[in-house]
Amino acid sequence: MHIKTSDQEKLVLGMGDYTCNWGVHICGLYENDNERDEIIFGFLKEGLKADDLQLYCPVERTVDEFYTEFEDVCPACKNKMHSADNMLISTAKELYYPEGIFDPWHMDDALNKIFVESQNKGKRNVRATAEMAWALEAIPGVEHLMAYEARLNYFIPGKPWISICMYNVNKFSGATIMNVLRTHPYALSGGVITQNPYFIHPDKWLAENAPQYLTKNK
Repeated sequence: MHIKTSDQEKLVLGMGDYTCNWGVHICGLYENDNERDEIIFGFLKEGLKADDLQLYCPVERTVDEFYTEFEDVCPACKNKMHSADNMLISTAKELYYPEGIFDPWHMDDALNKIFVESQNKGKRNVRATAEMAWALEAIPGVEHLMAYEARLNYFIPGKPWISICMYNVNKFSGATIMNVLRTHPYALSGGVITQNPYFIHPDKWLAENAPQYLTKNK
């Protein structure tokens, strides 16, 4: 089934028979490890098959545990998944708060750097996914997580990029999950992908909730 998410080329998502278009920001909602892995492993496996650049941030398991579990699911992925030319795996600290503070502006710059470098190396398509449970920790600046999610809706459209942000609904509060829905134009839950009726355009969401992240001061 194809979900038209932009006017860009199609990609195979790797779960069910879904395809969509590049330039999309999706929230993946799940209740247990099996649901999580069905999304992440299928997504990454399909990306390696297509020779996309993979970005993955494991949180509910270690990097070594991911390698072991993913190799069991996809033995043919072994060589590619250990190559930085094919897959970049970061801890939450490395990706989201390398200096000990989470900052949406830093994330803008960090993701853009990854994108520019990937394009320069000829890796046209980028798949990104992360387990967002790191945000449950008392990390300075984590209260601005949804501003970051809203700003991704400026960064991703028009690029050969797809992000699936993974939220465990049994760990996050209902209020947080509602804000997740408000900042993601598409949602994936129970194996079904839908256009999200709760989504609010980032101009409006940021103006009402985090106006300091609407425009970066020069």
